[in-house]
Amino acid sequence: MAFTAKDVQALREMTGVGMMDCKKALTEADGNMDKAVELLREKGLAASQKKAGRIAAEGMAYAGVIDGVGVVVEVNAETDFVAKNEKFVDFVKGVAATVVANKPADLDALMECKYAGTDLTVTQQQQEMVLVIGENIKVRRFAFFTDGISVPYIHAGGKIGVLVNLETSLSAEQVETTGKDVAMQIAALNPRFWDKTQVTQDVLDEEKKIMMVQMANDPKMASKPEQVREKIVMGKLNKFYAENCLLQQEFVKDTSMSVEQYIASSAKALGGTITFKNAVRFEKGEGIEKKQENFAEEIAKQLGK
Repeated sequence: MAFTAKDVQALREMTGVGMMDCKKALTEADGNMDKAVELLREKGLAASQKKAGRIAAEGMAYAGVIDGVGVVVEVNAETDFVAKNEKFVDFVKGVAATVVANKPADLDALMECKYAGTDLTVTQQQQEMVLVIGENIKVRRFAFFTDGISVPYIHAGGKIGVLVNLETSLSAEQVETTGKDVAMQIAALNPRFWDKTQVTQDVLDEEKKIMMVQMANDPKMASKPEQVREKIVMGKLNKFYAENCLLQQEFVKDTSMSVEQYIASSAKALGGTITFKNAVRFEKGEGIEKKQENFAEEIAKQLGK
C-alpha cells in the first residue's frame, strides 16, 4: 500500500515521533497507518516523545581533550541520580567524541551528525537513551578549541565543566597544573570577563553611575568636590576589575598574586611562555529554571515533536 507525505505528517501528529521514523514505520507497515503506530509503540519511540515535555535540569557538564582537541558539553536529564548512571556518562562522552570528530557549527548540526561509533544520528542515539534510561535526556550545548593546548576540569562529578585554552611554548603535560588551577578558579568564582580589556564602555559607564549615586547619598562623600569623587570612582573601578575579571582576580590558591601573575610565574618556573587565550564554563541546568516553558519547547523540537 502506497503512502504520501501527508500520511507521514498525519502519523507524526498522532504519535509525536520524528518525520524520518514515521516514514520508516509506514514503509515497514506497507502504508498501513494502524500498523505503523503499533510499530512505533513497539519500538518505544512514541512513548519517548511524551517525555519531551518534562524539564531536564540535571545531568552533567563534561570537559575533556580528545586527539588534541579540547571539548566541553552539557547533557541534561531529569534527576541527579541518572547523572551517575554509567550508560548516561558514556553517552555524554560519546557526544563529546562526536563533537571532536565532526566539529559541527551549531547544535542543530551536531544532532544530525553520526553519533560516535554508530550509524545513528545524535538525535536518534539520544532517543535510544531516553528509552533505556526512562527519563528525558537533552544534549544542550557544546564548545571546542582546536588551537593551542586545552586543559579540562570537571567539578563535583559534572556539576560544572570548565575548559581552559592556553597558547604556550611548553608541552601539555608541563602546563596541566597551571591550566587546572586557572580552571578551578573559573569554576569557583565564575568571572564575568576574562580580562579587563573585555569590559565594555557601557558596563563601565553603568558602574561609574552607580558609584557616583552611592557617594552622593553618603554624607561624608557628598560634600567632596566632583573631581575628588571622580578619582575615588576610578580607584573603585580597579576593585571592580579585581572582582569581575579572571586575570585581574586574586589567585585563590595564593592571594599574594593575581591570576595573571600566577600564570606568568608558572611560565617562568617552567622555562617557557604561557598565555591565557580563552575558556568555557558550563554549569549544569544553568538558566533552565528561568525559562522552563521554552526549554520544554526546545526538547520537543529536538526530538522532532
